[in-house]
Amino acid sequence: MYLTKKIKEELFIEHGNSAKDSGSVEGQIALFTQRINHLTNHLKENKKDYNTERSLVKMVGKRKSLLSYLKNKNIERYRLIIKKLSIRK
Repeated sequence: MYLTKKIKEELFIEHGNSAKDSGSVEGQIALFTQRINHLTNHLKENKKDYNTERSLVKMVGKRKSLLSYLKNKNIERYRLIIKKLSIRK
């Protein structure tokens, strides 16, 4: 599997507060970004995988809603996570 427990813990340590803090907004955004990148690479090879494409669109929407929540709550944390993950160009 591409997303093991160790990789998740590293993501949460880097972007969240601790390894077990999976509820922080930054940690969730980082996890969604990791999954989105993986699915994007998968779809480049398998162009007709429509179920994965649908899942990707739903995931992008969830990440977008988390980003807008963070933008409304704390603009500095929003700018920091955007810069760290290089989401927007």
